[in-house]
Amino acid sequence: MDLGGGLGHLTYSTLVHPADTWDQLWTSLNTYLPRVKARVSPNAPFGVCIRLSASSARLLASNRAERDKLKRFLAEHDMYVYTVNAFPYGAFKDTIVKEQVYEPDWRTEERTAYTINVADVLSDIAREDISPSIQTAPLGFKPNVTGPDVVASYTEHVLRVAAHLVQIEARTGRNVTLAIEPEPHCFLETTDETVAYFGAHLYTGAAATRLAQLAGIPISEAHVALRRHIGIVFDIGHQAVGFEHIPTSLQKLVDAGIPIFKLQEVAAMHIPQVTQESVDALAQYAKTVYLSQTVEKKNGRITKFLNLEDAFAAWKTDPGPREWRTHFHVPVFLEDLGLFRTTRFALEDALRVHKATPLSRQLEIETYTWDVLPDHLKTGDIVDYVCREIDWVRAQLKS
Repeated sequence: MDLGGGLGHLTYSTLVHPADTWDQLWTSLNTYLPRVKARVSPNAPFGVCIRLSASSARLLASNRAERDKLKRFLAEHDMYVYTVNAFPYGAFKDTIVKEQVYEPDWRTEERTAYTINVADVLSDIAREDISPSIQTAPLGFKPNVTGPDVVASYTEHVLRVAAHLVQIEARTGRNVTLAIEPEPHCFLETTDETVAYFGAHLYTGAAATRLAQLAGIPISEAHVALRRHIGIVFDIGHQAVGFEHIPTSLQKLVDAGIPIFKLQEVAAMHIPQVTQESVDALAQYAKTVYLSQTVEKKNGRITKFLNLEDAFAAWKTDPGPREWRTHFHVPVFLEDLGLFRTTRFALEDALRVHKATPLSRQLEIETYTWDVLPDHLKTGDIVDYVCREIDWVRAQLKS
């Protein structure tokens, strides 16, 4: 929905629903979206994020009849798409994903073709007054970045997609954007790493020259096109897990001229004081299909673990005072989880900044872990949960 006052559009990510195939996504859209809209935006158009897997994107890009079916559904229900989650390539629900969620990474033809298909779909289904965004992976899993050749390959493939976006706009007038999402334990992880990569690889004369060649445009236009079409998703929870001060991080991006195409409202798990009791309670969160990247602060020193199990092992070897933040998305309206808390404070900081000086036209809540949340954290059914999150974020921006 359009929040008004320049605050942008707010929705939730359909990554929370089954959507690994087009049939699953179609069922989820029809099952959940009309019910959510009826509760949070009954008398105004409702903005939508759809999760497109590679197979769904391929089918929709090649099948006008299916795209038309989707457009009819949106029109009949007074909805509009303004963003697509194109981060997980394949299966994401009911299967162990862990670090495979980043594969195929941005060195591959598969990731490039997938993203181009998503762009083609968006250019057809999005409203003419919307510049829709494609949420994508943080280029690759950090342990796989073995040298500068890997980074160069990431950049080449991103520029190839950027050239396609330039050509879409020239042909259709639609400005589709590519939003890269930093995430713990990935090549783009911290805000500083993101600023450094954009400054050294994407927003450069060499990148503009290459884009000009690929898109068939003058270099002067390519410099503008790079910032027009390539930016980031700022996941507030991801950066809070890394112990970043969110207002400072946001200002760094503004100062570097890196557009935040989507501001993602996410809260992660926060254990201010680790104890054996809290370690025991956390065990249930380690046994899920998702990564649980954990960052520790101990005696002022930061240590990063790929999974909670690794943090548990460090605790067992050397117990003692420390703080943990864990990449496990929890409902944004919660602050207290009993033996531990959430990073909702970081989300509140970001929303205060956005309310004072809007950072993005696109806001999205991405709590996709409903299926693996403990029962005591589930309030009502999935529609109740989604609506409560939307209402909470909207209230923060109105208060």
